[in-house]
Amino acid sequence: MKILVADSVAAGAIKLLQAEDRLEVIVSNPEEYAPHLPAADALIVRSSVKVTKEVMARATSLKVIGRAGVGVDNIDCDEATKRGIVVMNTPGGNSTSVAEHTLALILSLARSVPSANASLKAGRWERKKFQGNEVFGKTLGIIGLGSIGRQVAYRAKPFGMEVIAYDPFVSSDAARDCGVELLELDPLLGRSDYISLHLSLRPETAGIINAETIAKMKDGARVINCARGELVDTSSLEAAILSGKVGGAALDVYEHEPPGDSPFLTHANVVATPHIGGSTEEAQEKVGIDIAVQVRDFLLSGVVVNAVNTPSVSAEQYGRIAPYLRLAERIGSFVAQTTIGRPVRVKITYSGDFGETDQTMMRNAALSGMLNCFLSQKANLVNASQVAKARAIGVSEVRRGRTHFSDSIKLALKTEEMERTLEGTVFPDGSPRVVSIDGIYVEALLAGSLLYVTNKDVPGVIGLVGTVLGESGINISDFALGRGDREADGEPVQAVAVVHTDEPLPASVLERLYRVQAVTYAKAIDL
Repeated sequence: MKILVADSVAAGAIKLLQAEDRLEVIVSNPEEYAPHLPAADALIVRSSVKVTKEVMARATSLKVIGRAGVGVDNIDCDEATKRGIVVMNTPGGNSTSVAEHTLALILSLARSVPSANASLKAGRWERKKFQGNEVFGKTLGIIGLGSIGRQVAYRAKPFGMEVIAYDPFVSSDAARDCGVELLELDPLLGRSDYISLHLSLRPETAGIINAETIAKMKDGARVINCARGELVDTSSLEAAILSGKVGGAALDVYEHEPPGDSPFLTHANVVATPHIGGSTEEAQEKVGIDIAVQVRDFLLSGVVVNAVNTPSVSAEQYGRIAPYLRLAERIGSFVAQTTIGRPVRVKITYSGDFGETDQTMMRNAALSGMLNCFLSQKANLVNASQVAKARAIGVSEVRRGRTHFSDSIKLALKTEEMERTLEGTVFPDGSPRVVSIDGIYVEALLAGSLLYVTNKDVPGVIGLVGTVLGESGINISDFALGRGDREADGEPVQAVAVVHTDEPLPASVLERLYRVQAVTYAKAIDL
């Protein structure tokens, strides 16, 4: 498998990937990487490469995109999901560096460090001009209490700052553990002397600092942004600084990068740095190594860590759930191969102690097994739910306690013409097995070339099926049988058989099976 490194990453990350014999590493740069896209199974980038829809269209073998850093706004994640491509980042890799830079900007604002430095180097001695303020006793409002926000809070406290935070996805208990008071946004704006942004960029967070929110700030409050430039409406912030409503700003990120010759950046009470918050030797080494390990482990073992468009699973969790993912995929495939008509609705029932992440992945595994029998677009653990939704296939899920099969998965597929239900489980040896088809108990391995037969439960059918296969030169490796309950009227009941054969069955064999009077259905299945 080929990994295309299209951006500058730490040398240690390249060496780590090159040490794996099963991987071929192509090292390129943002200007020259494009010709290598068609062969790439994985693409590693930082912020310079924009992974657009057009880029992904060229990378027809791409399975994973690794971003060495936190922000993924340079990657079209929706398009990646549609194409079944996992997108990973390294959210904790540069947290320390960005947090330290945030504190450096706060102190620079408080003491006018950049202006004082420039003044002295220009030959002036302006001590009175640069009288500053202490941060001791001031209130720091952190908007976004993720890994970076928490580290900023931790580092601000030794300076004697009171720290408050707003984050709708963090509980009060979690904030309290960090020594932080959790507030709604408006009260935070009204209390804070310094407001520091540490949010990811989403539609609901874009422009969170705007004319309306600035009006709710304490007079003279100062704004620091080391997260994403689009979080701030620059024109509103500039107007507030000119009016004196906002006492100053420190920016490491901008709506457009580079920001050009914006006059805003020349204001004496604006401190500006060129997006260097995470640019330390230590951070770049760590995010490079982290993304290399994540991409390697995904390609070789299927482990998903720090994914932004699919559930993440540890190596231990993946090892536990992998047999059930294989089971779910084969149940979906079996059911799809034994039905006719356009799929309308899928119902998946989980029995046992499966967690939410397990269930999400098993749903996508079952749907991908089913969808890949109908569609040319390949579905997988990333995009199967979206593919089903796009085709108006209803999906419902039910959880129930353990049954006598312990942990099991049941899938019911309704098409425009019929319905088929299959339940399976994983045996102690790790093998995926069917245990019930349309409510009839039958136990068989879900692997290899199979023949699925339904018939009236009358004498001689098994022998006739065996005769047809034998006369056709098809060897039977296993033969599993099941039948429904005997009906009171004495009519023959439905019986099913799952037959393992050493080779796929040609259409001519199926035609002969249909000539057996009691056979009602016969289908060759490839698992």
